[in-house]
Amino acid sequence: MKKTTGFNRSITSNWRPATRAIRGGTWRSENGETSEALFLTSGYSYDDAETVAARFAGEAEGMTYSRLQNPTVAMLEERIALMEGAEACRTQASGMAAMTAALLCQLSAGDHIVAARAAFGSCRWLVDSLLPRFGIETTVIDSAIDGEWEKAIRPNTKVFFFETPANPTLDVVDLQYICDLAKLHEITTVVDNAFATSVLQRPMDFGADVVAYSATKLMDGQGRVLAGAVCGSREWIDEVLLPFQRNTGPNLSPFNAWVVLKGLETLELRAMRQSENALELGRFLEPRVARMLHPGLPSHPRHELALRQMRATGPIFAFEVPGGRQQAFALLDALELIDISNNIGDARSLMCHPASTTHASMGEEARAEMGVTEGLLRFNVGLEDIDDLKEDLDRALAAAGL
Repeated sequence: MKKTTGFNRSITSNWRPATRAIRGGTWRSENGETSEALFLTSGYSYDDAETVAARFAGEAEGMTYSRLQNPTVAMLEERIALMEGAEACRTQASGMAAMTAALLCQLSAGDHIVAARAAFGSCRWLVDSLLPRFGIETTVIDSAIDGEWEKAIRPNTKVFFFETPANPTLDVVDLQYICDLAKLHEITTVVDNAFATSVLQRPMDFGADVVAYSATKLMDGQGRVLAGAVCGSREWIDEVLLPFQRNTGPNLSPFNAWVVLKGLETLELRAMRQSENALELGRFLEPRVARMLHPGLPSHPRHELALRQMRATGPIFAFEVPGGRQQAFALLDALELIDISNNIGDARSLMCHPASTTHASMGEEARAEMGVTEGLLRFNVGLEDIDDLKEDLDRALAAAGL
């Protein structure tokens, strides 16, 4: 592979997904390094004043300042865009920086957004608390009922915002239906795809306009760094997102970008194997718990839809125990192998109690509306031996009286 091949879309667009994940976006310096180089610099120098003036005027290619570009970060952005099937990508310092940027860059006072009620707690805070402070109207709906989207549309509706599968209740949204509806009404769809990533689901294949990520999750996959990403058309990224990002500065560090680049090399292998493990553990747990929320199981109300729009249903699911918080805590406390942790996407198996962690700030009424009960537990299934995981769960279930 030549030094600049990874940025040549006439070549890389013909590569298959696994090749894009390994080599997409790679740019080699004059040293010819095989692994992507780490550029730890805040600024750049120039041979003459005309060069820097041309770059700042947008008339010449090249680096200007690391709040705008960095070679390591640029490699990650190109790789994520290729994997997503997007024209362009900009990375951010965290998943929530990505979600915030994807919304605030395009919404103004007097605009209206329709959002799914099933969402990560901080995403709901954006919709319920932050956006209204700036005069942006918000409507929260049950995203699993297709007709609710159309009913919520107003003349000033600018954005549909949702994640699928959703955190932590694993609600599944009909991507094709929502994207078609949005295009009919000239509404921008912003999809949080962190539970799936592009190896399991590509929302743009269904017509989504913008796809946002917490790259902290499956993309890194080993609990090492925070990172976020927003993908879209070149025009939208350059004209809508970039001015916001340039002037507010939620930028990703080069080191974190390099770590995520390394994570992407094994993303498909990890995501598919973790999905297999999750499906087997879902079947193992379902007879012993009060409610199972796993899109890969026939008991999920949108099981068939999930199978149609996803390659695999992911490493994350949730289940409910009948004894509320007390029994949920008893189960967590009895785990010996599986970690109690509120992260997801990790190669290690992790379990948490959303009502007291990721969704604690939402309030009891909002959690009840979402279905985040006191007995709900969210499970990120890792890459450990499946029999070791079953033994740990079996012991913990028995200790909790299940």
